[in-house]
Amino acid sequence: MLYFFLIYLAVVNITAYFLMGEDKKRAKNKQWRIEELVFFTLCFIGGFIGVHLGMQHFQHKTQHWQFKLAISSSAVLFLIILPLLFWFRLKS
Repeated sequence: MLYFFLIYLAVVNITAYFLMGEDKKRAKNKQWRIEELVFFTLCFIGGFIGVHLGMQHFQHKTQHWQFKLAISSSAVLFLIILPLLFWFRLKS
């Protein structure tokens, strides 16, 4: 089960990273853009690391406070709240 969860996280984060790069390329070429909702969704389904790394590497959407908030809140959710809930569930 853990193995599949780790593969899932890897796929979501790699996808988020490369979508950030693709959106940056489209922005430079004044083409159709990837909706921000896609990036927010990726953050909250576990791709916050990929979104963050993509923002930093491609220098894309770094001034948008909404992205910083989405990354921070989803990181808290995945790194603190979910493990605590799992731990409490195991204890009971």
